[in-house]
Amino acid sequence: MEATPAAALWADRTGKRTYTGHNARGAEVRIGPDDAEGVFSPGELMKLSLAACNLMSADWPLSRRLGRDFRASVGVETEKVEDENRYGSGRVEIVLDLSGLDEQGRADLEEVVRRAVERGCTVGRTLDAGMPHTLSITDAR
Repeated sequence: MEATPAAALWADRTGKRTYTGHNARGAEVRIGPDDAEGVFSPGELMKLSLAACNLMSADWPLSRRLGRDFRASVGVETEKVEDENRYGSGRVEIVLDLSGLDEQGRADLEEVVRRAVERGCTVGRTLDAGMPHTLSITDAR
């Protein structure tokens, strides 16, 4: 499938319930169900997007305080609402080496990071607000 301006992101079916997701910049990601090897599930991609968006939004204030080559990891946990087939709540955790900061420095860093994430994380803001969406079916001919 060729990307169009309206479809800057798309996924092609590669097998039973498996897909390759693409963007217009040439990146690819394998997508499939939770029980398939070597793929991300759609839910995992959503959660990973939230985690990465948090850390990316905090990158500048973190580099200012911890140095431009700071090391960081980010994880995310969610609670599944089984009877509604959705995620109910999530918790993002940014893991950093804070040994160079005193207690006040850590508190200040946390406040600055929270503000940066609240302002800059489009994924988190979208999840908080909810995102109405539509579906259309198009003939490929």
